[in-house]
Amino acid sequence: MTSDLESRLAATFKAYDVRGTVPDQIDEDLAERVGGAFVAVTGAETLVVGHDMRPSSPGMARAFAAGANRAGADVVLIGLCSTDGLYFASGRLGLPGAMFTASHNPAQYNGIKMCRAHAVPIGAETGLREIRDRVAADDVPAAATPGATTEQDLLSAYADHLLALAPVTGRRLRVAVDAGNGMAGLTAPEVLGRLDLDVVAMYYDLDGSFPNHEANPIEPANLVDLQAEVLRSGADVGLAFDGDADRCFLVDERGELVDPSTLTALIATRELVKAPGAAVIHNLITSRAVPEIVEEQGGRPVRTRVGHSYIKATMAETDAVFGGEHSGHFYFRDFWRADSGMLAALHALAALAESEAPLSEVLAPYARYVASGEINSTVADAVGVTAELERTWGGRGGVSVDHLDGLSVAHADWAFNVRPSNTEPLLRLNVEGRDRATMADVRDRVLEQIRSTS
Repeated sequence: MTSDLESRLAATFKAYDVRGTVPDQIDEDLAERVGGAFVAVTGAETLVVGHDMRPSSPGMARAFAAGANRAGADVVLIGLCSTDGLYFASGRLGLPGAMFTASHNPAQYNGIKMCRAHAVPIGAETGLREIRDRVAADDVPAAATPGATTEQDLLSAYADHLLALAPVTGRRLRVAVDAGNGMAGLTAPEVLGRLDLDVVAMYYDLDGSFPNHEANPIEPANLVDLQAEVLRSGADVGLAFDGDADRCFLVDERGELVDPSTLTALIATRELVKAPGAAVIHNLITSRAVPEIVEEQGGRPVRTRVGHSYIKATMAETDAVFGGEHSGHFYFRDFWRADSGMLAALHALAALAESEAPLSEVLAPYARYVASGEINSTVADAVGVTAELERTWGGRGGVSVDHLDGLSVAHADWAFNVRPSNTEPLLRLNVEGRDRATMADVRDRVLEQIRSTS
């Protein structure tokens, strides 16, 4: 292996996908090599490939297909699609798949998300490391008979499937939609355009340079335009999607951001109507309101570590009907346990259309606590700081402690979690309280301790 290829593989192969800057870290040559290795590792005879709107994505998708063809596999190219559109294709066709996208990352990035048939994820422990090693060793023999590439358009079928899972009926809504110049600019007209909605379209032009704002709605700065448009247009709700449209965030009629945990609890309630008693997955950063409400609705809450691989694996183990993360990912058993921002949006629209109340009132029963959001602190010794926090907070009356993912400390009136970053010298703090004053008090005291100890 050349030192250049070695450094590129080290830079681009992550825990869950391949991702890096174009063209120095990832380009068509690397994509072609990965395509062949993907076939060698999965044994795929046919696979499906899609791509987002980044300028480098079509060429990389075709290069990946060429590598797969050379290894003997046929390829179905579905062209422009959202990541959940690729998952739909993998599920509907029963094929392994690859999606060319860098999700919410800035314009200079691109990447590959891969899955086995029926949208089963491929991560470092489930094939991605082996794909990397095959590329590194140039261990992909050419097939005696190369495969062929065909094209297929599945956008309409994707819309049909989502609308069947979450029908929207009732009053007519005004909906502001910020596509962020990402793939929701393609999927929103196809899906929402079939509904009786007054849609205020924002940044629908597919533009991988992201001229208006980064397509990363977890950052509040990227929701400012949507908040203003909701107020200006009198919209009932605002929807914001990330670059590959697998995440969705909401803004209510007051222009206020909706906590993803609140949407998780709402969707869980709706899914439990269809599957009484089923499990619902939530990660440990999700509000305690979620497991409380799931239990009240007769469901079984199951807590996991942060990360989609843990969510999807636990969903499969428990046959959970739904799973939600604080990061705006929502997973559905009826969608091959994959995440879909558009399906989450349809559930929110359906709940709102069925009620005459404004969104803030519809969601009020699901928003029981006040959250700090994630706060990062640079620390030299994450293990030492975490141990000191446990000594300070863990021995108090009425407090419980666990180590599922970092340190979680819980009290009847408040809770917090600190987790080390996997890639940076950071501690990530999330705090929740029964009211804002309680949350702020705990947040400030924990932060002071983290930053004075580090």
